[in-house]
Amino acid sequence: MDGETLQDVARARALELPAAHVTQPFGPEADVAKVLGKMFALLAGVRGTPAVVLKADPRDSEALRSMHEDITPGYHMNKQHWITLWPGGSLDAAFVRELVTDSYLLVVETLPRAQRPVDPSTFLVGERED
Repeated sequence: MDGETLQDVARARALELPAAHVTQPFGPEADVAKVLGKMFALLAGVRGTPAVVLKADPRDSEALRSMHEDITPGYHMNKQHWITLWPGGSLDAAFVRELVTDSYLLVVETLPRAQRPVDPSTFLVGERED
């Protein structure tokens, strides 16, 4: 998947999620997806290449990086809690959508229960095959 498509897939999924929106606080060259004011995705050019930066559980982050050469530690972010998706051959659209959803749910879990737009423990139950 090329960089533009990678970002398009991530942006489209982010906008499908409850209470999520995309802003451009750093200017038109970078989109930031947020849920109730908290960032869960950054879509920007990194060293001239379109990339997607997502929140990830530290254990998952390590596993993802070891299994996919197109996933590296979060660019300009906490390297334990963020990952960067790069264009290339190992990531397909369904997997990118799943990673965006996981990032969103990690952020939703940090919100006060009364403000959560979804219950992270039941969101998508039955939609994913385990």
